[in-house]
Amino acid sequence: MVTGVLLSVLIVAGVGILIGLFLGIASNKLHVEVDEKEVAVLGALPGNNCGGCGFPGCSGLAAAIAKGEAPVGQCPVGGEPVAAVIAGIMGVEAGSGEKMVAFVHCRGTAENAEVKYEYYGASDCRVIDQVPGGGPKVCEFGCLGGGTCVNVCPFDAIHVVDGVAVVDKDACKACGKCVVICPRHLIDLVPYKATQSVTCMSKAKGPVVMKACKTGCIGCGICAKNCPAGAITVEDNVARIDQEKCEHCGLCAEKCPKKAIVTIA
Repeated sequence: MVTGVLLSVLIVAGVGILIGLFLGIASNKLHVEVDEKEVAVLGALPGNNCGGCGFPGCSGLAAAIAKGEAPVGQCPVGGEPVAAVIAGIMGVEAGSGEKMVAFVHCRGTAENAEVKYEYYGASDCRVIDQVPGGGPKVCEFGCLGGGTCVNVCPFDAIHVVDGVAVVDKDACKACGKCVVICPRHLIDLVPYKATQSVTCMSKAKGPVVMKACKTGCIGCGICAKNCPAGAITVEDNVARIDQEKCEHCGLCAEKCPKKAIVTIA
């Protein structure tokens, strides 16, 4: 009886030793070296995993920065403070990156935009854009107001107000998700310090625009003629502001006859 118990104990102990040896060997064979800098960079990132940096989440960006394949200021959410921390980890200069925010180039509200019919259906701009006539509004270039951009924003920085998407520039982290999702490409990133912007993207000619929206750009060029910095051009019947050249004088917004250029609060 005692011999049987002793034998069982020896067998269990032997199996335990063998398993231990196997796990030890496997651990050495399958061991993955951990990049301490990558771990530190990941810890410095905000952890939103928004994808605004162009990488698959914060871990992807951390790996790229650690390998020198991405700049330390690549994270749009963390901005300069996070860039400075990561620069310290990597032992490089952070540099200064300009803060950007999303801006919706449309003012086609219920008051301004003409409609063709009442729409009843899915609240998804990608769906609305495909219905007959390209949606209920006469303008084929304006905001559809379905809120698709609202749904993808991880920072609650964009909302549909009176039929048009509006960005809260202080809440926006410039992740770019709204820019990508908008089927009419009405949203882009502008400098936070920008003071004037064109609120129209219609490529239609002036008479067509005037029938569709009270505040649509008619491509008259008055803004360009009055801009002392030469920052405005008219392309495809719509004005565009080069924010790098803009001196923030506000003359374009003041002179625009359709008020298609606004001063950003």
